[in-house]
Amino acid sequence: MSFRNFVPAKTCCAVLRINLDCNACCRKARRIILNMKEIETHMIEKQQCKISVCGRFRPSDVAIKLRKKMNRRVEIMDTQEFGSSNEQEDPPP
Repeated sequence: MSFRNFVPAKTCCAVLRINLDCNACCRKARRIILNMKEIETHMIEKQQCKISVCGRFRPSDVAIKLRKKMNRRVEIMDTQEFGSSNEQEDPPP
C-alpha cells in the first residue's frame, strides 16, 4: 500500500476540459464519472467541452482516470479546494 491511501483527499471542485464531440462521448464520460466513488456531483457541458466535478478527490487522479478510459486529452482548467470535513461552519447571524 502507498502512503497516499492513508491521506484523506480534501473536498474540492474541479473544471476539466475534454473534447466531447458527440452524444456517445458524453454518455461514456458520464458512465466513467458515475463509477468513481469519490465524486459526489458532476455537470457535463457539451457545448463548452467542460466537465465540472465535486467531491473528495485529487483533480489529477480524476484527470488521469478520464484520460485512460476516454483516450482523449484532459486539461484541468480550475480547481477550488475546501477545508476538511471536520471544520466548523460559520455561525448563523
